[in-house]
Amino acid sequence: MIRCCPSAARFMAAALACSAMLAFALPAGAAESDFVIKDFQFRSGDRLPELRLHVLTLGKLVTRADRHTNAVLILHGTGGSGRQFLAPQFAGVLYGPGAPLDTAKYFIILPDGIGHGRSSKPSDGLHMKFPHYDYDDMVEAHYRLVTEHLGIQHLRLVMGTSMGAMHTYVWAEAHPDFMDALLPLACLPTAIVGRNRLWRSMVVDAIEHDPAWNGGEYAAEPAAGLRTAVDLLIIAGSAPIAMQNALSTRDSVDRWLSSQLATRMATTDANDLIYQVEASRHYDPSGALEKIRAPLVQVNSADDFINPPELAIAEQLMARVKGGKFVLIPATAETHGHGTHTWAALWKQHLVQLLSATEAKH
Repeated sequence: MIRCCPSAARFMAAALACSAMLAFALPAGAAESDFVIKDFQFRSGDRLPELRLHVLTLGKLVTRADRHTNAVLILHGTGGSGRQFLAPQFAGVLYGPGAPLDTAKYFIILPDGIGHGRSSKPSDGLHMKFPHYDYDDMVEAHYRLVTEHLGIQHLRLVMGTSMGAMHTYVWAEAHPDFMDALLPLACLPTAIVGRNRLWRSMVVDAIEHDPAWNGGEYAAEPAAGLRTAVDLLIIAGSAPIAMQNALSTRDSVDRWLSSQLATRMATTDANDLIYQVEASRHYDPSGALEKIRAPLVQVNSADDFINPPELAIAEQLMARVKGGKFVLIPATAETHGHGTHTWAALWKQHLVQLLSATEAKH
């Protein structure tokens, strides 16, 4: 979620912009397409006759000596879509002339994951009969999109935010020679347990214990359960310092919460949310970190509720990643809790350093 601390008005406007997933205008040269995989088999053994994956691309693909050299894959978080990376605090910092991911130099790939955005998802009609996908399924589908649909056999960089950061680790272990560099933003390279698993379970329980949910066959969204789920999502993505400064009165807190709930509930499907949250159930890259070959820089923020720094998990596990580095951004009035991952000005220098350190291959 987007947050801004200089004023309550700006804070609320920015938060609403992200939670509503507003349709940011496509920049010049952008292209959108759908890739349909026939008879896609999921890790569970379930199959889908047609799996649709939506993708947005920016820039032009460069090939040298039969090798693609400038393709960058950027992976979104839970409940998001590739289009979220057109937000000004991300795109405005990274894509412009001379910027770290200048679209005149790089070919940017912004896909929607299974169950998200304009890709196939439960709310398309199957509801709870939709195959129960996990992160391995999502990465495998994106691998096929990149290789079969876009015809790309090598990536300059794989990076992602939150769930997309976890997907970056899955990519790194499943296809270790496929990329030159890795930049996961806001995650931990270990199983989702403890408080992280707890709040996710609470989200699902809130929806499934609402009688209006009706096993997923609801005529209207189960409002009570969905409201509690959205409440938990707001807390999970909260930014304590920014919120303390921007929401400085009881009335401003109440107004902000009211507007957030109205916007988020209007744009969230209960079945889709259940699937999105549960997709993390098998995630655990900690057992195979030695497989990672590409240089990796992981960036977390100290005010991240979902990945609390006091666990010190990233520091401990990064020692097993050859060429791995962990960066913790201190909590300040400028950080945005878990959502710091989308405010590129706070971490772009680490992206610049990573690209520079791996430029020799090109």
